[in-house]
Amino acid sequence: MRHVIHHIYLSPGMFGFTRLASYDYFSHVERALRGRFQNAGQAAEIHVSEVLPTASVRRRALRLAELIEGTATGDGPIHLLGHSTGGLDARLVASPGAQLSKSAEAARWLPRLRSITTMNTPHYGTPLASFFATAKGQQALYALSAFTVIGLSLGQRPLAIAKVLMSVIGRTDDALGVALPVLDRSVASLLGLVDDARSPAVRGYLKAIREDQGAMLQLTPEAMDLVQAGFEDRPGVSYQSTVSMAPAASPKTWLRTLGHPVHSLSLSLFTALHAVTASHDQHYPCARVPADGGPSTLDATEAMLGQALGRSPGLKDNDGCVPIRSQIWGTVVWSGLGDHLDVLGHYRDATPESRVELRHHDWLTSGSQFNDASFESLMDAIATGMMNSAQIGKRTER
Repeated sequence: MRHVIHHIYLSPGMFGFTRLASYDYFSHVERALRGRFQNAGQAAEIHVSEVLPTASVRRRALRLAELIEGTATGDGPIHLLGHSTGGLDARLVASPGAQLSKSAEAARWLPRLRSITTMNTPHYGTPLASFFATAKGQQALYALSAFTVIGLSLGQRPLAIAKVLMSVIGRTDDALGVALPVLDRSVASLLGLVDDARSPAVRGYLKAIREDQGAMLQLTPEAMDLVQAGFEDRPGVSYQSTVSMAPAASPKTWLRTLGHPVHSLSLSLFTALHAVTASHDQHYPCARVPADGGPSTLDATEAMLGQALGRSPGLKDNDGCVPIRSQIWGTVVWSGLGDHLDVLGHYRDATPESRVELRHHDWLTSGSQFNDASFESLMDAIATGMMNSAQIGKRTER
């Protein structure tokens, strides 16, 4: 019996990377998917796209297409999974009529494409991108990027990092009414700590964000309104999405950060991001809106959301970066409480330091209470959808 190999391609989102500061963006997702395919008696080769973190969707999608063209050997089924902006990369690569590559190999793999999974993807845009597209927002974007890098290295210099990061939340933005990391000198201090590591990868990552922020313009609700008119779903491909939201921080959430200045700062950042993402324009609501202007009422999706979240989410509910209503595309296979990074396995757990390769690190503190059980059920849903799509494709070919 011939051994079929599934090819799975992962595309990171905003601030995304493959490996940075000895930290893998998709490490937990890779391990979980590989294990599930093995348990099902199937083989999977997993590839991660080296994207430019905040570059335009087209530039990022081109990188993904080139990776697939160069590695999708054999004739096994192909699956694309994108987190955040990465989901748009995957959709564009598969969109009929998209012209990304002049290579003769460009279209040869498309008949093997079986599924596209989008995790917390801003299909209808996000108000956060509108803020990041402003002059002040670009400062905040760069500071947040630096915080991300520092957050991945907390174990190295926790006291020095905590002092600098606490100075980042130092000014109230009158227009938004929330604190945001926009102080130039704080950014310089953060980058000074990064430079101490003398890491070319880190410097290259931050340089890429500083020099190309095309995605910030494209992810605005107004721009995504046009994108939706241009993207097409590819016939015969299964589109599945996973969606989550994190509640605004409660007094109990803040109490948990007492004595932990870095966690307190991270929660402050999350609260700011959550507040910005909760804003919306009635003309561009970051959601699928039917002709009558009311919220989408797809029965199966609404039932799933209501059961998982305890209520039907509104336009303001979000994961700290993307409104939950903007994340819905195709079949929703999982929904629950979790912030934008929890769903990748970046949440706090109790794994001992002696098993550091399995440990989950929470570098965006939200208090969502996302845990191991949440992550396992999320990965079960994704893997099951991928394998089912391959079976459907096999029957269709006969």
